[in-house]
Amino acid sequence: MRAEGGERKVQWRNRIDVILRWLARNRAYTVLAAVFLVLTLSSVGVLVFEQRTNQGFRNLGDAIWWTLVTAATVGYGDKVPLTAGGRLVGILVMLFGVALLGIITGRIASWLVEWKIKEGSGLATQKKAKKHFVVCGWKNEMVSVLEDILKVNPDLTGEDIVVVSMVEPGEVENIRSRPELHNIRFVRGDYVDENVLLRANIKQAAKVLVLADSSIQASAQEVDSRTVMTVLTIKTMSKDIYTCVELIDSKFKRYLEIVHCDEIIRSREYNRILLANSTAASGIAHIVHDLLDVDGGRLVAKNFPARFVGDTFANLSEHFMEVEKGILIGMLENTGNIFQRKREALRDAQKTPDISRLVANLQGVKELRGNLPVFNPGPDYRVKSHSRAILIQS
Repeated sequence: MRAEGGERKVQWRNRIDVILRWLARNRAYTVLAAVFLVLTLSSVGVLVFEQRTNQGFRNLGDAIWWTLVTAATVGYGDKVPLTAGGRLVGILVMLFGVALLGIITGRIASWLVEWKIKEGSGLATQKKAKKHFVVCGWKNEMVSVLEDILKVNPDLTGEDIVVVSMVEPGEVENIRSRPELHNIRFVRGDYVDENVLLRANIKQAAKVLVLADSSIQASAQEVDSRTVMTVLTIKTMSKDIYTCVELIDSKFKRYLEIVHCDEIIRSREYNRILLANSTAASGIAHIVHDLLDVDGGRLVAKNFPARFVGDTFANLSEHFMEVEKGILIGMLENTGNIFQRKREALRDAQKTPDISRLVANLQGVKELRGNLPVFNPGPDYRVKSHSRAILIQS
């Protein structure tokens, strides 16, 4: 209890410190002091003129109440000065109130305009974004990329997506012209820079997609190098963020695996494989397209009831056939954040008292692969935890 109380005190001190620094930065001390001085002098002045002859001003509290009501241009009429001096003070307070109201309104309007300009130009910090989806980089077909992301992630909205790129704000405004993308967030800057990622509130993000950026004039090797540096920066800031990366050249894959990148898309290699299969007139290109098409895609990786962990592949297959009319073709092992999976596996590996067994367990942890697909493992295969079912939906 004492520890919690101490933490709360520290939090309140930090908040007060932030407020005081904001006041100093915006020179608000002078304005507040001037307002306090004017209201104090007005309250004392009207009390001096009215106290002896006016029952409405019997003490300083009455005078302060009247001054605040008059300055706010509310004018309840419950207290009215009767002397010439009191009315003069009232006129001054009314003029001061009108001027103060104009200043406050102007400051609010100025702040809103400034915030809107920053938001539109990508200079605003996305402090309110939590559990959001960060997209680093840009593609020529960016509209389609973002629309497809929303289609396969029905729990996401445009407001949950933060795009980090060096493109001009006009490019983003073109995307925002689409109804479903009108409220996407934008941070302008080099996503390799840690400060730019902090403006995207990367530490609070749930997932990050790093694209092979087509908006910069660079070779494929330079683009992939920037991608690797970006993932390294993100994982340094928070190892628990799920990272998905597009690579052009597969030779950079091992660098991403070293920093525990969760998912790697080798776009050039996939294109090569599809082209090679198409020359054999195998129809693989049509099969892959229909399975992965976001509008009617049939190949999915789904969670399953926890009771099937440790059960057989045959029983899980029967479950999906009965419940969803889906065909179970395999399991995706070690899903989620690979750093967390290795941390859990390491903890389990150290539980054995057998030294020889411990060495083998640690070697298994080292070789652990995230999102490992196991196709048609056989009816007796035992379903593991942290897995997902690979299905072909009807």
